[in-house]
Amino acid sequence: MRIDSHHHFWDYSSEQYAWISDEMSVLQRDFTPAELSQETQALGIDGVVTVQARQTLAETHWLIELAHENTFIRGVVGWIPLADAKVEAVLETLRHAPQLKGVRHVVQDEPDDNFILGEDFNRGVSLLHRYDLVYDILIFAKHLRPSIKFVDQHPEQPFVLDHIAKPTIMANTFAKQWEVDIRDLAKRDNVSCKFSGVVTEVRDENWTIDTLRPYWDVALDAFGAKRLMFGSDWPVCLLRSSYHRWHATVQELAAELSSDEQAAVMGGNAIRVYQL
Repeated sequence: MRIDSHHHFWDYSSEQYAWISDEMSVLQRDFTPAELSQETQALGIDGVVTVQARQTLAETHWLIELAHENTFIRGVVGWIPLADAKVEAVLETLRHAPQLKGVRHVVQDEPDDNFILGEDFNRGVSLLHRYDLVYDILIFAKHLRPSIKFVDQHPEQPFVLDHIAKPTIMANTFAKQWEVDIRDLAKRDNVSCKFSGVVTEVRDENWTIDTLRPYWDVALDAFGAKRLMFGSDWPVCLLRSSYHRWHATVQELAAELSSDEQAAVMGGNAIRVYQL
């Protein structure tokens, strides 16, 4: 089974999605399950994991409802107020929503680079394994060091690193510190990684598969084919790539793998980690 492990939906409004700037005008509209299903069906993708794009409980409930209505949505990674003293009560209200497979906080946008080490936040994260919920780590490369300390506080918690931690990518340079740090993080067996959201981190005017290959090679070597998963980051990927082009790029990068390893990266790992 083939799974897109990372994408988003939204009913667009400039107030609710203030992070979508005028330079991202291609994203300033609604993106719906009907539109995504056309893309996935054309490529033989059987299901998707829908990920939060706003930090509200209302959106989490909306995504769960979309999953209830659209069977190709196999799971949801929502948002809950992890640092809130009443977070366990929130988790209890979601206990009977089988579509919810994980949660995420937009750590990359927090002004404090050490936000992920906060006591209240970690108290909330420590509850997630009781509810069989994955935690998705959304950070920039500069946050990898504190994120390693964060993961080490929760050895029983399944984690998924989004977008290979968003290194700054340019054709003529390589993010050496990112490589050191992501290899260190990957030593933790409870962390998997999404090869998603990579193309939007390219700073060159144009990109090719060769621009991305060094980052694929590091992620694959660090996490192995059993902990790396394909994600489109649709519709955000549309800033730099069509859905079809991104899917074809990852397939070409993965062509060196055995058929079993390709099946794991293109779906099996997401099924296992998120219990789809």
